[in-house]
Amino acid sequence: MFSESDLDEAAAAGAIPPDEVERLRRFQSERRRTPGIDEEEFRLVTGFNDIFVSLAAIIALFAVATLGSALAPPLGAAAVAAASFWLAFLFTAKRRMALPSIILLGAFVLGIGSTISLLGGEALAAIAAAVAAFVHWRFFRVPITVAFGTGALVILWLSLASGSSWNDGTGFLTAMLFAGVAVFALAMWWDRSDPGRVTRRSDIAFWLHLQAATLIVHPLFWLTGLAQGSATPGGAAIVMIVYVALNLVALAIDRRALLVSALAYVLFALGSLMIKMGPSGLAVPLTALVIGSALLLLSALWHHARRGFVRRLPTQWRHWLPDLDRQPVQPTVSPAPAA
Repeated sequence: MFSESDLDEAAAAGAIPPDEVERLRRFQSERRRTPGIDEEEFRLVTGFNDIFVSLAAIIALFAVATLGSALAPPLGAAAVAAASFWLAFLFTAKRRMALPSIILLGAFVLGIGSTISLLGGEALAAIAAAVAAFVHWRFFRVPITVAFGTGALVILWLSLASGSSWNDGTGFLTAMLFAGVAVFALAMWWDRSDPGRVTRRSDIAFWLHLQAATLIVHPLFWLTGLAQGSATPGGAAIVMIVYVALNLVALAIDRRALLVSALAYVLFALGSLMIKMGPSGLAVPLTALVIGSALLLLSALWHHARRGFVRRLPTQWRHWLPDLDRQPVQPTVSPAPAA
């Protein structure tokens, strides 16, 4: 199966006329009989060979780290970074394998950051990791690379916050929330550059939204006091209000990452409340039934619910949101060269 980036490259090289590429996309979507706007697809594996290569790469990099660390710990980390970067030329640039590419990217970024940290530059490790992500992006253009780079910068921001006057529970969580909002804004910028979600920019935004969701949801629910004890009726109500608000945001931007990230907190809040109100043995299955049924219903009606909600938003807001009537496509996280 050809990925979206493969089709784009073929059209750019003149092998396939651009109008034929669009006709092929429409044919594939009609054959699947599932509206692409209802889905948020990404591909990690194209076959068992992806898993096989990933396991082999992990074993090889573990051996390189162990042998290098026997001489000097920084040498082991540097060797992992060098080996993963070299392997990326084969499995990312040539073979275009998604899961091995992500593993090799992570090994390279963490290897560079660990090398600087082991040399005594803990404060510079996050900066070095961000620079490594940028270098990797310039060579290989793996969509998740941008999330790795922003993740390194978020770690730097949180380390600075932990060493400042914000170094208390509430201050640190507030710093995390600010970071989440910043990453969310960056994700929306990438999404806005591809409102039809037909290029790898949408894949970049997907990983950024996934990262932003965790950074936003965790401090939001922690600051409600949910994680400091069992849920109270008032606390559970706050959790549900926040979750409904996240549902509306997820519908507007057509991303489900916020819902998945908040799901554990909602289950905990409702489960704790139901234990107080009824037989504890039934609390977990009843909570799972309520939440699962609601999510299944929302998934089945996602496009209709989104259309109805977005059309009620101000026109200037809709300008920043993904198209309602975009053509269905099949996105991919496979790496692609520069446009």
